[in-house]
Amino acid sequence: MTKSITVVGLGAGDIAQLPLGIYRKLTSANNLYLRTKEHPVVKDLEAEGLMYQSFDNIYEKHDQFEEVYDEIVSILLGEAATKDILYAVPGHPMVAEKTVQLLLENEKGIQISIEGGQSFLDPLFASLHIDPIEGFQFLDALSFEKDELQLSQHIIIAQVYDQYIASNVKLTLMEQLPDDYEVYIVTAAGSQEESIRKVQLFELDRDIGVNNLTSVYVPPVKEEQLLYHDFRTFRRIIAALRGPGGCPWDQKQTHESLKKYLLEETYEVLEAIDHNDDDHMAEELGDVLLQVVLHAQIGEDEGMFTIDDVIRGISDKMIRRHPHVFGSITADSAEEVVANWEQIKRLEKGDQSEKVSILDSVTKGLPGLMKAVHYQKKAAKVGFDWETVEPMWDKVFEEIKEFREAISKGMDNKEIAMEFGDILFALTNIARYYKFDPEEAITMTNQKFYSRFRFIEEQIKEQGLNMEDMTLDMLDAIWEKAKKQGL
Repeated sequence: MTKSITVVGLGAGDIAQLPLGIYRKLTSANNLYLRTKEHPVVKDLEAEGLMYQSFDNIYEKHDQFEEVYDEIVSILLGEAATKDILYAVPGHPMVAEKTVQLLLENEKGIQISIEGGQSFLDPLFASLHIDPIEGFQFLDALSFEKDELQLSQHIIIAQVYDQYIASNVKLTLMEQLPDDYEVYIVTAAGSQEESIRKVQLFELDRDIGVNNLTSVYVPPVKEEQLLYHDFRTFRRIIAALRGPGGCPWDQKQTHESLKKYLLEETYEVLEAIDHNDDDHMAEELGDVLLQVVLHAQIGEDEGMFTIDDVIRGISDKMIRRHPHVFGSITADSAEEVVANWEQIKRLEKGDQSEKVSILDSVTKGLPGLMKAVHYQKKAAKVGFDWETVEPMWDKVFEEIKEFREAISKGMDNKEIAMEFGDILFALTNIARYYKFDPEEAITMTNQKFYSRFRFIEEQIKEQGLNMEDMTLDMLDAIWEKAKKQGL
């Protein structure tokens, strides 16, 4: 004969709220098990001679709640193999009750029946005077993450069992909300022992007397500025700028008109990185993000794509090209990761016409030196590369000689420029051999020139002179002074 476990809820408060049918089942049960006896109903029923077995001792054996729940379920299933049992949990069995979910997933053929009980949510809504239809989020204090928070909705965080959990809840909320944001600590809602305290967020874990009937209520954020960090808010801002009644400049932009701004903002990020300026970097990355979202909003306005398509595409690519993280492939070094990446790229692109050059995969719009590096890397992969640096240097000197000959022969500017380009291409090969980026190298030199030239300007200004009145030797002497000062 198949045995069963009947699960009932002890409700949200005291015995006055307990349905008569549940009361009769509890008082007549021969094999009653309680997840915890720490509940107001149990105290009242004990006075009537209630006999039961609780699992409170299991909480003391384990450091993780998952281990506690697993052991409770294992015991219940073992007992149910020989007899029918009644299992009582706080609140409603189907609200924030992990052990019930584990029982329903059991593969031992034990029949699980769920029979009522009042959830703490109804009295909690009543006590706080909130209507969940306005938008309501129910989270587990033991597992919720900051990116799950819907701050414009009512938020109930349940199972704030102790001060340690309350501290974790506080720290997670403080990543999204001001330290003085007001929240509510709600215990035993709807019962005679109900307690509701309004505290500032930083006080959440300070002597609050939490127990297994405690939840935290976070009211919806009404101040728009507090949501400026939320990507959804940013999307709405850009949509408003592009929409009816928005900004005329933003409304007239196209993918083509924004190209230069994306390039400019990218270079400003690079400048912030070179200066190791974190605050400036955050600002400039925001400007790059603005360009991305603007392009996505234009795509949405034209019915072509949305920011969701952009994010979905890159998420899919990251998962697909990192099988060593999200799959079963092993990669113990950065080199192995790159090799896997390139192999996956080739498989994704499939068979291509033999007439297509391997260089065609290099982005056409890259700056010159950066494109030269990519061209040389592509060619090197099929063996078109020197193994040592000596012939690379020979090529540099050869190109310099041809450049000087072009000048001495009076060739036109286009031919002279092409010969100069050959020198840069050959020097790029040297940079690649020594594993540094020539684009970054010229950027550092530009910055060095800027610093030294500004030093010259400041020195001349302090002397009350004009740069135009000074000789090159005088200017060069100040330049050398700047070098000695490490500029």
